[in-house]
Amino acid sequence: MKKNHDKEKNPNHELHIIMYIFVAAFLVITLFFSSYVYLYAPKTINSAYNMRQQNLEKKVIRGTIYSADGEILAEEALNKDNVEVRYYPYKEIFAHAAGYSTHGRSGVEYAGNIALLTSNAPVNERLKAEMAGKRNYGDNVITTFDTRLQKTAYDALGVYKGAVIVMEAKTGRILAMVSKPDFDPNTVSENWAEVSSDTENSPLVNRATQGLYPPGSTFKTVTLLEYIRENPGSFSDYRFNCKGSFSYGDSKISCFHSTVHGQVDLLEAYEKSCNSAFANIGTLLDPDSLNETAEKLLFNKELPFDIASGKSSFVLNGDSSGEEIVQSAIGQGNTLMTPAHMALITCAIANKGMLMKPYEIERIENYRGTVIKEYEPKEYKRLMSEEEAEILKEYMTDAVENGTGRKLKDLPSGAAGKTGSAEYGTVKGNSHSWFTGFSDPEDPDIVVTIIMEGAGSGSDYAVPMARRIFEARGSR
Repeated sequence: MKKNHDKEKNPNHELHIIMYIFVAAFLVITLFFSSYVYLYAPKTINSAYNMRQQNLEKKVIRGTIYSADGEILAEEALNKDNVEVRYYPYKEIFAHAAGYSTHGRSGVEYAGNIALLTSNAPVNERLKAEMAGKRNYGDNVITTFDTRLQKTAYDALGVYKGAVIVMEAKTGRILAMVSKPDFDPNTVSENWAEVSSDTENSPLVNRATQGLYPPGSTFKTVTLLEYIRENPGSFSDYRFNCKGSFSYGDSKISCFHSTVHGQVDLLEAYEKSCNSAFANIGTLLDPDSLNETAEKLLFNKELPFDIASGKSSFVLNGDSSGEEIVQSAIGQGNTLMTPAHMALITCAIANKGMLMKPYEIERIENYRGTVIKEYEPKEYKRLMSEEEAEILKEYMTDAVENGTGRKLKDLPSGAAGKTGSAEYGTVKGNSHSWFTGFSDPEDPDIVVTIIMEGAGSGSDYAVPMARRIFEARGSR
């Protein structure tokens, strides 16, 4: 009787199994679509090939982009022919930061595109407008950009090609982002053929996030970190006698202008930016370990920006040649970085080793000013320990007090930083001018990273420029 009873239960048992399979399949599909909406839908909607944008533009008046201090950076307006156009009051100054919204999108016009084409006006207003065949007002995007710092950085860069990025170390807020050569977003549509084909100047490229440059001596901070990690109890015992150059096999590394630094310890080698000493340090390190440290610092990885960004590259391993080893140790050779990546590493140092996720949108509001969404500071990844960050901060502070960044020495808040003169091209002596650092080492405020293409010494060009930005922040 028991066996017969079990057989009678089998059909229900099989139905339960089938039901469980369908439930599991349903959950998997739901999870897939949820993850797609969260992770991929924004990119899909922002695609220039997505026809949904055109449909939204027929129903919604694109929202306004504001700076953090309330200035309009982009808005819908009527031109002299009474035709609706996208108007950018600050023209070239915010060209790459605010971006453009024609022939594709860039900057905040890209990152905030969904919000700008979405209307959260009161429901009754939306229904009334739709019934009348009128468009609703899209939501407004309030950015983290500070117009004063943006204009200071823009003016300070002057006629040089290059980029500037200014961030808050503790929050990840992007306060300024400048790239030159630039363009006027008000006329980019009518001048698209000319602007987009200018391969010599590449004005549409945001050099702050997409420009790839040899980092030069600014990379010595990474080499220094690796040396500290490989010699945790004795790194301060390092000594080197600099004679203006260092030979390793068939390779020869010279200090800037072949300067003879004499007997230096690790701190003095860093503050004086001694190429010879750091090339020597490179030969003492484990290449595979240095590569691992570089990758933990986000080399060869996508950066956590909401706008288009390049991928920095670092290639070194146990099979690398002596030339590759010494060149990589001083930020030359095959090493390339974006200024934005350099800023992120500097932010982590200033913020006790923790990198905050960079962001440029503060909040979304409907056209009446009602807050729809706010963005808060968010931890992204720990790049180094607090102890390591403190040591690097001390070295960067000393580089300002006694080394190549001394033109920042008398700032009221103080500063910490590292200069770089990165050689490029085939003409010996041609170099990009770098600086990366932060104000108020005791309680770090803003991070400033600068690249000036072909300008020369970082201490002579990038540092005075950084000073203008630090002073503008201090006088707010």
